[in-house]
Amino acid sequence: MTTVPLAPVRRWISRRQAAHRDRGETAGSIYFAVLLVLVVGAMVHRQLAATFWPTSPDASPLLGGSLIPVLFGLLYLALRRFGPLALSRPAASWLLPAPVSRRQLLLPSLRITALAAAAAGATAGLGIVGHTAPRTAGGLVVALLIIGAGLAGVGLLLVGLAAQAGGRWGERLDAVAGLLLALGLAGLVTGASRDDPIAAGGWPTAAMLLPLVGAVAVIVGFLFALAVRGLARTPNERILEAAKTAGTLFDTAFGMEPSFLTDMIERRYWSRRRLRSMRLPARLPVLVGQDLLLTARRRGRVLWLALGAALPVLLGAAPRWLTGAAVLVGGMLAAGIPTGTVKTDAGNPVLLRLLGLSSRRAVLQHLWVPGVLAALWSALALAVLTVLDLMPPGPWWALGLALGPVGAVAAVRRARVGFVRNDMLPLDTPMGTISTGPLVNAVVGPDALLLGLPALVQVAQGTPLTWTTVLVQAVVGVIGARAYLAGSTATDRVDLTR
Repeated sequence: MTTVPLAPVRRWISRRQAAHRDRGETAGSIYFAVLLVLVVGAMVHRQLAATFWPTSPDASPLLGGSLIPVLFGLLYLALRRFGPLALSRPAASWLLPAPVSRRQLLLPSLRITALAAAAAGATAGLGIVGHTAPRTAGGLVVALLIIGAGLAGVGLLLVGLAAQAGGRWGERLDAVAGLLLALGLAGLVTGASRDDPIAAGGWPTAAMLLPLVGAVAVIVGFLFALAVRGLARTPNERILEAAKTAGTLFDTAFGMEPSFLTDMIERRYWSRRRLRSMRLPARLPVLVGQDLLLTARRRGRVLWLALGAALPVLLGAAPRWLTGAAVLVGGMLAAGIPTGTVKTDAGNPVLLRLLGLSSRRAVLQHLWVPGVLAALWSALALAVLTVLDLMPPGPWWALGLALGPVGAVAAVRRARVGFVRNDMLPLDTPMGTISTGPLVNAVVGPDALLLGLPALVQVAQGTPLTWTTVLVQAVVGVIGARAYLAGSTATDRVDLTR
């Protein structure tokens, strides 16, 4: 056996194989990203200006303060879901186990992620300052606040990087970030339901911000240098997991197949769960019991959706039809919690064959639990709007219960959609050729929300609600669910994909 010095091998790989640096590819990606931003910015610059910097501030201090944990909490959770340190799949497969410098291998990814985190933080800071700061604030003050927000984004990246390389404390930190996000959402709902003064005084001056932002920049720079030194200590399994996530995102984007991403999320969630059996009543239909078990095992998502029932309050100043559409979409999302079983049965109906269930009986049983969840969520959302005097008088909670079949049909129809059909004829437009397969796939499911048209019209009109409208919505929902069941299933067929 011949012993070869390791240093010459590393130098040879660095000279011959530069894929782990991706310098040319990275430069090209940055060029196209900047070009895309400039082109899109030139097209929608007025809308962007109205979004991030309206003519006059329109948010109270409570709303502005609540936006901080919401936006930066979302940024941190997004960084944790994507890594934050990741590699391309070829680099993770071939160069991660190769005798190359781990620091040189991971440093390009860290630089790109740091730039993205700084840009996201600065954008969030611009939006918060634009909606809350008085227009008498100087340009230097605004610039320092935006720079501080960008530094906060880099700081969140460093925290996420430490959590990625650390142990189980990272999961606890994720839970804390989720709690702060929930508190921020509660603050947004509270601020939207109150008439607080806009653009209150007490903003810091440039003389106060300049040393503070400078100190934060020094601290972030020092911590960034420490993070660069400790890149080699990041576990391989964490980098490989992030590489799989990044690869799946690119596959979803370029293949226009959202099921790749949803399947990855489902597999990753269930692989970390320790399941416990539960005895259900024997007379309960088997698929209804399966949906109940799945809902009980997704308690976190149920809790988030229950808290999200207050989010339509944020649309109190928007057109009324937008509030109604938000209630319909929220009901569909709530009904989608247990529809993972529908997706599984549609992809592989072997369990239905073993149980001797036809597609009609299977879909009928799968509609019950989603219908109850959609009804409860819609009733809760409309009840919150009624309590806050954002709706006219009437039994709005009953209208929410009547929307249960609508959300169930939309969620089950979405779960049965299957893969994107790329064999459909494309559309030729002045902007280029558009594939119709992803467009059709995207509207399957939400199109069933048209069954909630009576409720949407009632909310948009802003008139007092009567029991007649509730009855009309209930009849339309039940008839629509019955028609969907009869038109998409059969008693002599097991397949659910049609």
